[in-house]
Amino acid sequence: MTHPTQQVSSTSTATRAGLEIDGVTLTLGDGDSTVTALDHVHLTVAPGELLAVLGPSGAGKSSLLAVAGALTRPTSGSVRIDGTDVSAMPSAGQAALRRERIGFVFQSGNLLPALTALDQLRFALHVSGGKNRGRDPLTLLEQVGMGHKADRRPHELSGGERQRVGIARALVTAPALLLVDEPTAALDRARSHEVVRLLAAETHDHGVATVMVTHDHDVLEHCDRVVHMEDGRLSA
Repeated sequence: MTHPTQQVSSTSTATRAGLEIDGVTLTLGDGDSTVTALDHVHLTVAPGELLAVLGPSGAGKSSLLAVAGALTRPTSGSVRIDGTDVSAMPSAGQAALRRERIGFVFQSGNLLPALTALDQLRFALHVSGGKNRGRDPLTLLEQVGMGHKADRRPHELSGGERQRVGIARALVTAPALLLVDEPTAALDRARSHEVVRLLAAETHDHGVATVMVTHDHDVLEHCDRVVHMEDGRLSA
């Protein structure tokens, strides 16, 4: 399934290059226990594009996110994020890049229990060191439909609301790359569509290159492109 990539705002794409994965292989283990998690993967995700990655458990989707997010070094090949080759960067440089240019969205929102929705975003900005270049936390919460619950803590929010806050937290640093792991796994059908529509809108409006791993075929209509992964290999 392929949809034309929508027009994105001029505030982000002029100086962005998205995600480029070139010939990446990732092997794990040693000797007879060696597993090829990624097998010569090539993938480009443009600024303002929402890409869905489908595949069975064990296909390599988590490894793809880990390599794309500079959490795991590939065995061979290169990964470029926003024009920067991160494959051979020192660990400190990769950590700084993750804080400044990559947003992560997890299955359950993965929010800090003691913080309000607003403070989740403020804390993310503080950690990134980007309070002067990111997005305004309260304005962003309002844009994702959570401004009226800015003072609520995670246990006071529904699953869909927690996921919206998690998306806002990932976006508050104005990342170039957004990596999303099964965002609808714990949501009903209506909430699933809400969340992925929100991801698509933010991706298009702010020129973010977004990779979403999902098993949910129902939400693919909101994605610009869909690829399949099996045995560590990607196919259209």
